[in-house]
Amino acid sequence: MTPTTRSRPQPGDIIEISTPEGLAFAQFTHKHAQYGALLNVLPGTFAKRPDSFESLLIEEPQFTTFFPLGAACARGVVRIVASEQIPASAAAFPTFRTAAKGKDGAWGPWWLWNGEREWQVGTLSSEMAALPPRGIVNDTLLIERIRAGWRHEHWA
Repeated sequence: MTPTTRSRPQPGDIIEISTPEGLAFAQFTHKHAQYGALLNVLPGTFAKRPDSFESLLIEEPQFTTFFPLGAACARGVVRIVASEQIPASAAAFPTFRTAAKGKDGAWGPWWLWNGEREWQVGTLSSEMAALPPRGIVNDTLLIERIRAGWRHEHWA
């Protein structure tokens, strides 16, 4: 683990998030011009900060989301506690899914987005249903999702 005292986040940074159940961690993996910081929320909560994040970084993230990281760091809502190499599994910008909810309450049609372009797919395959939803969450929703064990498949 490479400790850091920076307050301005950079890709690779490990972010500490306080929850009622303990400390949660995320890695800042990408910066998008429109959506901002992309976080991979690491699995689990901890009574104290781990000595190393290596074993957490090789696990599948609990979820991936955009988050206003710079503002949250500046306000002390989260803090940068380390900087680690982004794992190869998280190096490429992920594909996201999105849809609108119709008047009938059904979701669709579905669209996929790779950070640069968007295309309509109509209905989702089971593989597409595991993609992260496109959107930005605030600190309240971030913590709520961590506490609930939320995963991408739980959205629509």
